[in-house]
Amino acid sequence: MSDSLKQRIQADMKSAMKNKEKELLLTIRTILAAIKQIEVDERIEVDDTRVLAVLDKMVKQRRDSIKQFNEAGRDELSAVEQAEIEIIQTYLPAALSEEEINQIIKDAIAESGAASMKEMGKVMAIVKPKVQGRGDMGVVSGAIKALLG
Repeated sequence: MSDSLKQRIQADMKSAMKNKEKELLLTIRTILAAIKQIEVDERIEVDDTRVLAVLDKMVKQRRDSIKQFNEAGRDELSAVEQAEIEIIQTYLPAALSEEEINQIIKDAIAESGAASMKEMGKVMAIVKPKVQGRGDMGVVSGAIKALLG
């Protein structure tokens, strides 16, 4: 079996240490700390699906920070967050196109039989595992609302 995503991140940390890549090392340590926090809090060993959820959340947090930094005119801080996003995204699967996301949503609506906004949760339950780490969940949520509305 191939290495888990967590093992790949740990191997990259060792490589970043050897190569003295400070920014990369800092971001990888942040990722591993977030994973470790879940493992300690919940007393579990995280699997790749959970690691993807952590990475997805980290990207979302950084996008929010970039938006706030840009509004405050703090471009240097915005650039740091963007660099972190680029590193985190190397561990995420390739992003889905808008067409692919819409198709997944349409299939989920058909599968769940959802006909109104009241049933958005059913659709989201089917869509989320397929899109996690591969698309912005805020955009996905908006697309579901548009198709159900």
